[in-house]
Amino acid sequence: MTLNASKRVAVIGGGPAGLMAAEGLAAQGVQVDVFDAMPSVGRKFLMAGRGGLNLTHSEAAAPFLARYGERAAQVAPWLAAMDATALREWAHALGIETFVGSSGRVFPQEMKAAPMLRAWLARLRASGVRFHMRHRWLGWPEGAAPSPAMLRFDTPDGVQTQTADAVVLALGGGSWAKLGSDGAWADGLQAHGITVAPLRPANCGFDVAWSEHFRQRYAGQPVKSVAMSCARKDGITPARQGEFVVSETGIEGSLVYALSAPLRDQIDAGGHAVAVLDLAPDWPQEKVTAAVTHPRGARSMSSHLQSRMGLTGVKAGLLRECASAEDFKDPARLAVRIKALPLTLVRARPIDEAISTAGGVAFDAVDAGLMLRAAPGVFCAGEMLDWEAPTGGYLLTACMASGVVAANGVGDYLSR
Repeated sequence: MTLNASKRVAVIGGGPAGLMAAEGLAAQGVQVDVFDAMPSVGRKFLMAGRGGLNLTHSEAAAPFLARYGERAAQVAPWLAAMDATALREWAHALGIETFVGSSGRVFPQEMKAAPMLRAWLARLRASGVRFHMRHRWLGWPEGAAPSPAMLRFDTPDGVQTQTADAVVLALGGGSWAKLGSDGAWADGLQAHGITVAPLRPANCGFDVAWSEHFRQRYAGQPVKSVAMSCARKDGITPARQGEFVVSETGIEGSLVYALSAPLRDQIDAGGHAVAVLDLAPDWPQEKVTAAVTHPRGARSMSSHLQSRMGLTGVKAGLLRECASAEDFKDPARLAVRIKALPLTLVRARPIDEAISTAGGVAFDAVDAGLMLRAAPGVFCAGEMLDWEAPTGGYLLTACMASGVVAANGVGDYLSR
């Protein structure tokens, strides 16, 4: 689709969703202006890629879509517009080769986000996209209808007003405020009658009431080769195997993030959550029971577990921390605890420490093209919509795919 070149579209937010929307719009022939509150775009994108940019995942389509949980039906059209394969092809067109890691995750060959962002911005500028940094969107004045015709920004030169034929809001969620994603837009949209679900931490750590002895001895240590499950509304989650880290305040890390949504929901509903740990995921219960109940003679139980199972260090510490004295008196009961050790979580870590957020603009508030039903010409994309996904490439893929959908939605709107 090629639109009238006199049309102007504002994209507010220079993260992956906003940049992808800008690219799609520029390809349609309109003038695109990207506004961002920070001195440069893509700051959270760069931070996420410091340890190796996880671009997407090689998982098959059905399990990939299932990663979006209760929002799978809403995210499905986004992935139809740009799925993992299309995202890799897009990266290749930028000159960025990708590879599939042992976990199935997809990374750029150089592992870094910076080369990809540089190539992307060069292509955007070559297509005519203009960038306006240190422009913080102020929302719409009280009493004014939400419209692309009145966009106010706080800039180094004072408050400025911009006019556009359409606007894509890609303002991010509420985590990592120092990188520009502070959720400040939520109250403004709600004030204009747009439904916004409260922002909550996602892909986050949790607090545990550790004993002082355990905290001092094990804080900072990784717990490897462990499985975790938890209860959720529709039953028990399948156990996921991986690793996490014991922190000063509780637990964090990839295995925790994978289950953060049901754990957080449990806490919201009942004031606490229980993560069930399997300290020996490669051992069947029968083998664990045989090892633990084997006669130990004069050895302590700790020495016995180390000798028979290799259970030492932080895993042994967790067992001592979370199992009861009665469990340790009964070897058969202790064997069950090793395979199903309850760890009580008392709260999620603060939202600004989270990798991402749940909540945001309700899907009922937007149409299929992601235009706000209450504000013709105003579109939303990315993490500011009410969905969430675990780390592993799922978050970034859907953010970028939503930018494609928003760009197409703008095109349809302007062509009408």
